[in-house]
Amino acid sequence: MTGYTTRQLRLRFGERDLHVRALSDLQQYDDADGHAERAGISSAQWSLFGHVWPAGCLLAEAMSRHPIAGRRILELGCGLGLASLVLQQRGADVLATDHHPLAESFLHENAALNGLAPVPYRTLQWTVAEPDLGRFDLIIGSDILYERGHATQLAPVLERHASAEAEIVIADPGRGNSALLTRALAAQGYAVEEWRGPMTPDEAPPFRGRLLTYRRSGAPVDRRA
Repeated sequence: MTGYTTRQLRLRFGERDLHVRALSDLQQYDDADGHAERAGISSAQWSLFGHVWPAGCLLAEAMSRHPIAGRRILELGCGLGLASLVLQQRGADVLATDHHPLAESFLHENAALNGLAPVPYRTLQWTVAEPDLGRFDLIIGSDILYERGHATQLAPVLERHASAEAEIVIADPGRGNSALLTRALAAQGYAVEEWRGPMTPDEAPPFRGRLLTYRRSGAPVDRRA
């Protein structure tokens, strides 16, 4: 018996439908065993992982067509893991990570809802080095810069786990913190390309949503599907 309620959604990314179990609303909360509190997740933040957010949809749509052949992929702060589920539908080599104690169970249930094998998952605290995690050719995340200090935490994670020719793709809803990450990654040799798009169907330009793609100078652009 859980202390929260859920709903099931049907979303579409690219040419495929995705069935997703999400929390019913932002008021849901259940941390009877204190796992979230010990992970530094407050009651106000507890439910954020379990919702479908516009930036998450922006990233999932991008991953429905992004080159994946031969690439090891890491999703940071996956939440419900929409992008990882879309990549799993495509047969990608993807690892989803988060630090919310329920992220893994929701991810596995949503994979089952779509007839998919479980998406590989690992709990990852950005401030704790995990040398055995290895390096990745594509690192992705959505709305993972919602606090100013997140860019400072994220930059070392990317340095530790990005391969020499890695590509980093961040979907950002325009919270104003992406410039901090761009500067930090510039020190690691990355340049950024920005694409802007609507966060909601009725949003008019100038759009808040942006897809930030970071590549090191001279790194090849992989156009394989």
